[in-house]
Amino acid sequence: MESHVNAKRLFNHATTLKLHTGNLVNRSRLKKKCPSSPSEELQDCIQGTLSEWFAAMPSSLDSELPSVLDCTIPENTEAITPEEREELKVSVKLFLTEAHRSSIRSAVDMACLSLGVSQLDSVIIAPPPLPEGEAQTLTHLQPLWEELESLVQSQKIAAIGTSDLDKTLLEQLYNWAQIKPSSNQVNLASCCVMPPDLTAFAKEFDIQLLTHNDPKELISAAGFQEAVQGSSKDLQVANWRLEWVLRYSIIVKSRGIIKAKGYIVHAKKGSDH
Repeated sequence: MESHVNAKRLFNHATTLKLHTGNLVNRSRLKKKCPSSPSEELQDCIQGTLSEWFAAMPSSLDSELPSVLDCTIPENTEAITPEEREELKVSVKLFLTEAHRSSIRSAVDMACLSLGVSQLDSVIIAPPPLPEGEAQTLTHLQPLWEELESLVQSQKIAAIGTSDLDKTLLEQLYNWAQIKPSSNQVNLASCCVMPPDLTAFAKEFDIQLLTHNDPKELISAAGFQEAVQGSSKDLQVANWRLEWVLRYSIIVKSRGIIKAKGYIVHAKKGSDH
């Protein structure tokens, strides 16, 4: 049971967790069960990746325990080679739990590093869920959008898009933004038909409307803690909080098939904000 003891020591010492599930296209073939929702898939992946990582740990740990747990399983992860980069489209959706601009930059940097690319083809931002009864406004979006714009300017991202904006908000963002949104994702659960005013606006300004089935909150704080807890016994999870989740898919342009998809997750320990 050495790995449980080590997992516990590592986990109790660390203050940051970076987790990369690696390519789920290969992994899901091995699993009989199909996740019923994006939330369930993510929870399974966090638990599975952590379990595998803990199991592969050396039995003796260095006396210097790391403060950052970099939880990646090398054989599940293949970087994109420069030769194949042209053929592939790397699309990302970033789910923020907290409205920190710095999270956007660190998520994009980590995705580029993990996937072996210098630029992401598209990034769609899903702002943090708001308290019940509050509506998303341009003021909420502006700082996040400015961060995305600066990443486009530094050529880390080619195109940026939004998620779940209605026509009014999309128009406000479009008029204000220096770099315009190239796409807006609409949740099909909330509307089976695209709102006509949104469709007309998007068509006029060449914004691609995409559909998605992600819940408002991709994974709850409790769901995240449960996934971590499930990976190894006796882990203290109460003071860990999720900062962001990035989901990527790598598509072979000519064939339109998904070569790889996965999640990168970032969490912090402690109540200091």
